[in-house]
Amino acid sequence: MTTHPNNRPQDDGASQNPINGWQIVYTGFILILLCFFVMLTSFASLQQSKITRFSQAFSQAVSVFSGGRSLEQGKTMIRSDAMVAHKEDEIALLFEKVRQLGIENQLHQVQMSRSRRGVVMTLTEKLLFGSGNPTLTPSALPLLDKVAAIIKTIDVPVEIEGHTDDLPIRTTNFPSNWELATARAVSVLRYMIEAHQVSARRISAVGFSMYRPVAPNDSAANRAINRRVEIVFKTKGSHAN
Repeated sequence: MTTHPNNRPQDDGASQNPINGWQIVYTGFILILLCFFVMLTSFASLQQSKITRFSQAFSQAVSVFSGGRSLEQGKTMIRSDAMVAHKEDEIALLFEKVRQLGIENQLHQVQMSRSRRGVVMTLTEKLLFGSGNPTLTPSALPLLDKVAAIIKTIDVPVEIEGHTDDLPIRTTNFPSNWELATARAVSVLRYMIEAHQVSARRISAVGFSMYRPVAPNDSAANRAINRRVEIVFKTKGSHAN
């Protein structure tokens, strides 16, 4: 008996279980989407500065930048956000050093904070001076001894800033608040250099008069806050002036 090719029995298994291509594509898409969300979660848990430093290091390694630009010989391309992140990391580390030394030296009356200038140590007028006077009081010296120990331990530029409130002063020695603020900053600087041999090459003094208040000059309490000396620990990349 002759069997016609078109009449051959077909594979029942193939006809009952056909391979559906769309299921494979859908499964692959779900896996890719899952990986994408895992990556988002991992990046969200990282600090922005670390991500920026990684991107910068990777770009330098392969010499490829956004938009298809490449690193040319003799030129350095550094993104501003990477520089800012690096600066913030330096200030954070410096703040932790100053804070820890402040705890060890029991500087409970001194306020510490961070700013773009660096690490700021604030000493109010009553801790250092009499009213309208640039001469250090005897009770100020033990406090400044502790501050000097921190300055000598942390080898960074230090700027001493004098600040006043907005009440005018007119005396023979101090025609305005500019002279008083500057004289107070210099008094602290001279004590650091003369009593503790802090290097004059990395310490400076400046007066800002009433023009950088930290509180509104609308009450006696707020004016007392503004009458202060700030000791600013700067990162090594900063200038002392």
